[in-house]
Amino acid sequence: MVEYTGLAAQHKAVNLGQGFPDFPPPEYVTKALAEATNGKNTLLNQYTRGYGHPRLVNVIAEVFSKVHNRPINPMSEILVTIGAYQSLYCAISGHINPDDEVIIIEPFFDCYEPMVRFAGGKPVFVALKPPQSKAGKEMHSSDWLLDMKDLEAAFTPKTRMIILNTPNNPLGKVFTKKELSDIAEICIRKNILVVSDEVYEWLIFEPYQHVRIADLPGMWERTITVRSAGKTFSVTGWKLGWSIAPANLIRNCQVALQNVTYTSPTPIQEAVAVGLEIEKERMDNKDQCYFYTLPAMLVAKRDQMADMLIKTGLTPIIPEGGYFMLADYSKLKNLPSSIMMSTEGDEPKDSRFVKWMTAEKKLATIPVSAFYSKEHKHLAENYIRFCFSKNDQTLDATRKILDDWMNEKS
Repeated sequence: MVEYTGLAAQHKAVNLGQGFPDFPPPEYVTKALAEATNGKNTLLNQYTRGYGHPRLVNVIAEVFSKVHNRPINPMSEILVTIGAYQSLYCAISGHINPDDEVIIIEPFFDCYEPMVRFAGGKPVFVALKPPQSKAGKEMHSSDWLLDMKDLEAAFTPKTRMIILNTPNNPLGKVFTKKELSDIAEICIRKNILVVSDEVYEWLIFEPYQHVRIADLPGMWERTITVRSAGKTFSVTGWKLGWSIAPANLIRNCQVALQNVTYTSPTPIQEAVAVGLEIEKERMDNKDQCYFYTLPAMLVAKRDQMADMLIKTGLTPIIPEGGYFMLADYSKLKNLPSSIMMSTEGDEPKDSRFVKWMTAEKKLATIPVSAFYSKEHKHLAENYIRFCFSKNDQTLDATRKILDDWMNEKS
């Protein structure tokens, strides 16, 4: 990912590659951060509790006890980390021993594989099956299906963990209750731990619903759920996340954390706590709660992005949640032959296309093969990822680039 971000900067391209919003976060969280650093309580500029600032873990417990419909202990069942990224690291390194196998569903957030390898584990990949594009048919992320026979076959006596991401990055797929129940049945039967990456849990587009696998029968005791303040409040640069799980699983994560960074920044934790306290009181009002007004805003941006891609000749994969939209570029005409060559023994085709588009059209995206294992990159060679969680100026600039490109082709 770093390579493509660098290319965007080098070519001064409109950057729809990186997954961050360029519109402002809620004013109350930025004001809370200023107050935390400049207010009368100077201790908010010093270390706080290593496993999570007390004010923050208490309000996390209040919010998610309601979400999960079960009491959550703020001191023993929550771990606050520097970003969801570190929560993932602690969950994996705290439970995986050398030669343990970890099942990863593709496409996957690119840190999963190296984190498993750092812990001495072996990643085992099971790919969602992309649909065949059909002329005139709108394609959705739900069309990408998990073959349960393939999943079952991936388990061995060495399997220790499965990593799940819903809504999925990069695809935007929201796993259904049936899909999650089928995964849960296998995990219970085989006594497997689940790490459920749910950082986009609030970014669900109606009529879809987010089902949390930890809430399914028999799954709470074997699931570590990872969440993100950055995605919740549109403050990705704050790098704050947390894990929620039973105390015995959180304890293993704590051991990993205390030997890495020990604690997270106190002022940021204080500001996120204020934000959650405010939204906790609004959760029953979808017209006021940011958890619901943000996805309502993003769905309009999603539809705008899909419209401009279709007009350019790309086939968008309409996401059910998250920041991102995949698009099939394989039907575009008059592309350089160097892009459309086979990927065999060479750089993936989608990567070559992204580099060409960044340099020549000044529009930066991410190749979807970056989210697949080496053996499955061919499944993604016709797709690129756009981030539509952008302000109107950025989307307008994107439309102008695509319109100009379309006029060139005509």
